[in-house]
Amino acid sequence: MPPVASQDPRPDRGPARPRRGGSASERHKLIEVRNLRKHFPIREGILQRVRSHVRAVDGVSFAIERGRTLGLVGESGCGKTTCGRCVTGIHEPTGGEIEFDGQPTAGLTRRQMGARMQIVFQDPYSSLNPRKTIHQILSDPFRIHLELTEAQIRERVVHLLQRVGLEEEHLDRYPYEFSGGQRQRIAIARAIAVNPAFLFLDEPTSALDVSVQGQILNLLRAIQDEFDLAYLFVTHDIQVVRYMADHIAVMYLGKIMETGPKAAVFENPRHPYTRALFSAVPVPDPESKSARIVLQGETPTPIDPPAGCRFNQRCWAAEPGRCDAEEPALQAPDNDPAAAGTHLVACHFRDQDLRPAAAAGSTP
Repeated sequence: MPPVASQDPRPDRGPARPRRGGSASERHKLIEVRNLRKHFPIREGILQRVRSHVRAVDGVSFAIERGRTLGLVGESGCGKTTCGRCVTGIHEPTGGEIEFDGQPTAGLTRRQMGARMQIVFQDPYSSLNPRKTIHQILSDPFRIHLELTEAQIRERVVHLLQRVGLEEEHLDRYPYEFSGGQRQRIAIARAIAVNPAFLFLDEPTSALDVSVQGQILNLLRAIQDEFDLAYLFVTHDIQVVRYMADHIAVMYLGKIMETGPKAAVFENPRHPYTRALFSAVPVPDPESKSARIVLQGETPTPIDPPAGCRFNQRCWAAEPGRCDAEEPALQAPDNDPAAAGTHLVACHFRDQDLRPAAAAGSTP
């Protein structure tokens, strides 16, 4: 997405967006993840013995309400996509609990999960079978999950295409005959074919031209409002998550560093990593006093993550003997009672102004 000023000119959905499910007090958690872990084994030698593990996701918890969007942001390799793949059943978690609508997903078959959860992948070209026509691609979900006649399937396929901005004349074409934006529309149509309640959106606009990204984002928002869908939106683009999300979780090296309502996190970032991440977003205003926070050193390997706080080796506020020995809990700042239970920060100094000295006079 193109950089925008701190005052985003696009319409903001805000914290009190009306939903088909009623007021905020009436909505319930559709997805609930508790202490999720996913460790990939590293095998070596002729016997392929396990020598160590990549701790891609290492104790992550979050919840998504029906009709709402959780934006999961962070650097490449922090574990964002792995979280979504565990939730949707592509990866089997190493540990933790995942519940869908109050039921553990471990008790659901792959077919049951496919009927309730769907995925829109990053690259629409590789996610569509090049050997099948669009009619065949969009017909498959109906044949797998529903018992319909060919005439009924065709009618629903045509309706799906029209819902995402395409026409019946596109049915007999192959994926290579479409632009990137059109292919992503087809992928979205396939994802909503059997009326799921949850979509995992894995950077759905990162492979598209900037001019097309806004169209796809608006389409996703319209579909969410129409069908009351819950989204897990994974991205590294801060402006995209600002536009799409209701709630934000910031990940670093397999852990959530900060999470809370969009307005709270953007207006008052508490974790040093969140501040550094937000400071990297360009602001097209020559009069802006924003200062870029440049982190020192390289991101540690998830094979051997640092002890204590995962961010301590790159943090300007780290205190030796504490930050490198004691892992901070994800909890609300003590000096902000209004944030209790909503805006949570995994930092020993979450009650302090943790901007580096060079940026103390500016707002990241």
